[in-house]
Amino acid sequence: MLHCALYQKGLDIKSRLKPCFPSRGVVWHEFDNLSSLHEFIQSSVLDLIFVAGNDSFNSQVSLIRRIKKNSILSLVPLILYHPAPDRKTTIAGLSAGADEFLWGRWDKDIVSAKLRMSLKRSYRDLGMNPTTRLPGMILIQKELERRIKKGEKFAICHADLDDFKAYNDFYGYFYGDKLIRLTSEIIRDIVFSSTKNGFVGHIGGDDFVFLIPSNQVDQICRSIITAFDKIIQTRYKEKDLRKGFIETKNRRGEMERFSIMTLSISVIINKEKMFSHVGELSHMLVDLKKYTKSLPGSNYVVERRKKY
Repeated sequence: MLHCALYQKGLDIKSRLKPCFPSRGVVWHEFDNLSSLHEFIQSSVLDLIFVAGNDSFNSQVSLIRRIKKNSILSLVPLILYHPAPDRKTTIAGLSAGADEFLWGRWDKDIVSAKLRMSLKRSYRDLGMNPTTRLPGMILIQKELERRIKKGEKFAICHADLDDFKAYNDFYGYFYGDKLIRLTSEIIRDIVFSSTKNGFVGHIGGDDFVFLIPSNQVDQICRSIITAFDKIIQTRYKEKDLRKGFIETKNRRGEMERFSIMTLSISVIINKEKMFSHVGELSHMLVDLKKYTKSLPGSNYVVERRKKY
């Protein structure tokens, strides 16, 4: 099922778009401004944004530029349409940052082909993790560099699953991938519902990064851990829950018992321009992660030491 956002002024584009995806189910979410679009991505993954109009186009161009400045929305392919643009409108549309600009007579087959190719290009984008559709390492680093350069006070939180490999080996990669997606949804939903200044990225595997205001660390981390500990109970078979463990080979090839999975979150707060580049921050996170994961159960630990 595809989830697509639609902004239209003076045109009935929705009825034309429905036949463009005959083999896939599509839910169209109409929006009027950036705020309503941002509210949607707080609870769901967006596959496509379609912006259309036949007026002066100034409002559409302005909207597109603001969408492309958003770290999450910038990853979503954005299609722009105008039935009969003049030269000035065409240049403005091409310069706005849309991934595809359609104009002139509506040809269903051509529009369908371009929409499909835009989606394929999006899925190949190195900036997006294909499993969770969250920003990957390249965009995580860019967002960190941007915030550090601005001298922002923020918390970088590194979350990963404890003994995920054992779970993945025992239940299989299909269930492992489902758990990764579920964890990404827990983190994304709680971060975006708690702050408008949040960022969530997926480094890869069972490692996630989220950036939040420093004064909301306790609230957000506790909420994520509470939700994870509750939901993880549904990801094991009843007999394994009763035992409290699964038994599978460890990295040395030896049989070992692994407890019900937990979540570890390592937190470093950048304050008073504490870090000058991402490498310094990353170095501290490595040590903190080792300590956090050594603790029993799900935990979050805030680094209290100064930069070293």
